[in-house]
Amino acid sequence: MLHTAGDRTGGNTRYVDQIYEGAVPAEVEVLSFSWGRALLGTYDIFHVHWPESLVRHRTAPGTMVKRLLMRAVLVRLSVSGIPLVRTVHNEEPHESGTRGERRILAAIDRQTRLRIVLNPATKVPEGTWSVEIPHGHFRGRFHLDPSWGQVRGRLLQFGRIRPYKGIERLLDVFAQLPDEELDLRIVGKALDESIADAVRAAAAADHRVSHRLEFVSDDDLVREIRSAELVVLAYTNFHNSGAALLALSLDRPVLMPRSGSSEALDQEVGAGWVHLFDGPLTADDIEKAISSARTGRRTGSPNLRNRDWDQVGRLHRDTYRAVLGRET
Repeated sequence: MLHTAGDRTGGNTRYVDQIYEGAVPAEVEVLSFSWGRALLGTYDIFHVHWPESLVRHRTAPGTMVKRLLMRAVLVRLSVSGIPLVRTVHNEEPHESGTRGERRILAAIDRQTRLRIVLNPATKVPEGTWSVEIPHGHFRGRFHLDPSWGQVRGRLLQFGRIRPYKGIERLLDVFAQLPDEELDLRIVGKALDESIADAVRAAAAADHRVSHRLEFVSDDDLVREIRSAELVVLAYTNFHNSGAALLALSLDRPVLMPRSGSSEALDQEVGAGWVHLFDGPLTADDIEKAISSARTGRRTGSPNLRNRDWDQVGRLHRDTYRAVLGRET
């Protein structure tokens, strides 16, 4: 089975590493993606993640080549009868593409035999085959140093810094908070330099704002999350978030936008762990979430038992067998 999730890093926080290490039992062979393997290799299923990444490149010639290669792969799958399975991480790409990109993504959609959704709120085309397999948790994957304690008042947003994540809004809102006990930490590599500049400017203007605008190691990221009193995901929209699951796996409450999927996550993990805001993030949203995190009723630890990777793996295996017409 050929995955397009990307190359392994040997880390613990990236979805691709989880996929290779836990998302399928040992009897399922997972192959890493390359164009040569996709076009000429031997595999039973072509499993797509983030299809837009297959047809995007930083240069126009590179983009054209990738689109041609993807169309050739689709022909190969059709001729060979190899089923295409897609995990629907997002209902729409985070960044909008060109008309040409939309056409090839539509071709991928038409050839998709089965869609795996990560939560019950995901919408799929009417009449299509889909199954729900939740994103696994991150418990037990990290060294947790006892000295990595919580810092009172620490707000954290982490992960790749992209336009839809609302960093600039978060900076504006935080500036409205007069509480000197609060501080805001931004950790992650910026994919948009203008947003990185906004983070640097905010840190220069307010001593309570700090940042680390780069990819960080697993240990460093876990240390940053464990130091937070509240993880703030100021996204403009929310559908699925590995960052939210990582924070919850490390027993840190999360503030995130209200959506069908975030409400489902709130119900799943138990009282006091997920805090929701409506519309654009406000200072009041942060103040209420901090107050609730400190004084509200909260279960002992987020309930993530339905996201155990052994169970996730069995569900993937059974899904692959069903697609291939084999008994589960």
